[in-house]
Amino acid sequence: MNKKLVSLVIPCYNEEASLSALYGVLKELTEQHQQYEWEILLINDGSSDKTMELIHQLHQEDPRVSFIDLSRNFGKENALLAGFDYASGDCIIIMDADLQHPVSAIPKMLEKWEEGFDDVYGKRLSRGKESWIRRNCSLLFYKLLQKSARYDILPNVGDFRLLDRKCIDELKRLRESERYTKGMYAWIGFNKTYVEFETQPRIAGESHMSYRSLMHLAVDGITSFSVAPLKWAAYLGILVSILAFIFMTYTLIHTWLYGDPVAGYPTLMTTILFLSGVQLIALGVMGEYLGKIFIESKNRPVYVIKEAFTKKHSQK
Repeated sequence: MNKKLVSLVIPCYNEEASLSALYGVLKELTEQHQQYEWEILLINDGSSDKTMELIHQLHQEDPRVSFIDLSRNFGKENALLAGFDYASGDCIIIMDADLQHPVSAIPKMLEKWEEGFDDVYGKRLSRGKESWIRRNCSLLFYKLLQKSARYDILPNVGDFRLLDRKCIDELKRLRESERYTKGMYAWIGFNKTYVEFETQPRIAGESHMSYRSLMHLAVDGITSFSVAPLKWAAYLGILVSILAFIFMTYTLIHTWLYGDPVAGYPTLMTTILFLSGVQLIALGVMGEYLGKIFIESKNRPVYVIKEAFTKKHSQK
């Protein structure tokens, strides 16, 4: 009887300090679960340190280690698509290279998969050592995303998950350049369940996601899966029109009844500045969507491979 193949898909960006420890725990995992065949697929997303040298070394030592070396930094979302394209497994397990996703949760995911679930996601019991601002901004983003999207995008759930081959094949069909993979997991549907885990501290280094990157990801998440911001801009315009009509009515009545002169310059400047701000907000929202259309219309490849050696493909 042929063993099922499990592909571990791991994007790497400047992870030279954590790769040895990562490989150590994954080697132990694979040795403990020899009922499966394993592929460890490392995707180098344009690292500027010695990450790719270490990946080459691991590949020479262990043939189960496959790799994709992207020509530059395309971002985690695009690196994941490369993993979907080249992973050979009957299922894949996505995890981070910094071991914040505990390997101990993987056997539980495999158990759920064997029970017939297609998408087994890791549900965080806590967000680890995050600042109060970052934690609450993340929770606020998920609330906004839930209210704006037409389907359930799970809060407090990241990329740590197991996906059956049928899920992978559908995700490979979604080729947009501006990607928000967490929304795609929800969009494709399929039979989902979860495994709870505690977020572990990073074994080395610091998070590569700055507040600016997180803000960009949040905007992408909302605009990629909802037109709600356009509706919000329209609602804001309606609200401003109602307020302007009320203020105009109040000013006319107050002038007729009391004969008070209208303060022209301050009133005019306040109104102009307020309406200009509202218009710029609306134009900014429209511009965000137009920008996405512009980028998608170019139909450029989502990523470019410099070198790859996987079970499916070898390229130099």
